[in-house]
Amino acid sequence: MISEVEFRRLQWRCRRGLLENDLVLEKFLAARRDALDDGKLSTLNDFLALDDNSLWDLLSGRVESVPECLEKKHQEMLEWLRAC
Repeated sequence: MISEVEFRRLQWRCRRGLLENDLVLEKFLAARRDALDDGKLSTLNDFLALDDNSLWDLLSGRVESVPECLEKKHQEMLEWLRAC
């Protein structure tokens, strides 16, 4: 589990320019906060490094799998994000 300070930083990073991303990420954090460890946080940060449109394409299912620049371990995180 991540600390309160790390969680607040993560909440700030999840604020995006695209409202749809904001809504999904807020829901995700509320549902999965206790399951986030350092490894999952690192994986989530990889997604947050994507531009808003690329992230929304992944979250909405317009793009079925993670881009080649991300590893296969990201598929699980993508499924978690889509479930919210």
